[in-house]
Amino acid sequence: MVTKTEDETTAETAKTTETAETPEATKDTKDTKVTKDADAIEVTDGTEGTDGTETDADLDDEPFKVAEPAENSSGVGQGAGAVVSAALGVVALSGSWVATVASARESLIGQLQTSQSASVAKQISAVYGDSWHATALVGGIFSLLALIVGAVVLVRPAFGAPGKPQAVWIKSVAWAGVSLGVIGLVLAVAKYTDILMALPSASS
Repeated sequence: MVTKTEDETTAETAKTTETAETPEATKDTKDTKVTKDADAIEVTDGTEGTDGTETDADLDDEPFKVAEPAENSSGVGQGAGAVVSAALGVVALSGSWVATVASARESLIGQLQTSQSASVAKQISAVYGDSWHATALVGGIFSLLALIVGAVVLVRPAFGAPGKPQAVWIKSVAWAGVSLGVIGLVLAVAKYTDILMALPSASS
């Protein structure tokens, strides 16, 4: 029977231990390689490639562009002014409840201030003439407002942003308001001064 010496036993034990540790070392080497590959991928994503793509750092350095506000607020205001001007011109020509109330008030005042013994001409002037003039006055005020508002809308682009034209429909409606205002103002003056539809004459 062959007996192993102490040196041979020690050598076999060391060889066995080395063989057992070899898979673990191989596993550690693979893990290290995978980690290095992942780091390389991250570095590649964070840097600029040769094809001219932008890096994350370049994107972060670029300032954010602020969206420009819509430039339609002044257009809305001018459109509303043009519509108001045209509406005032129509009211001035067709009449309004304000003119009706003013006319009725003047007629009542004329009846209260005129005695029964007054002449017919004086009664007509006090009862109907003053109410007629009140109606003309209210119509003239509405016409003047329509004229002013329409003119302001038409000259507004001259004081706004240069190179920004006014919408065609705004100009059209504003010119309509101005035209109605001028016509209404002329008619109001003619009625107030008895040039148009003067009171009938009566014997005293």
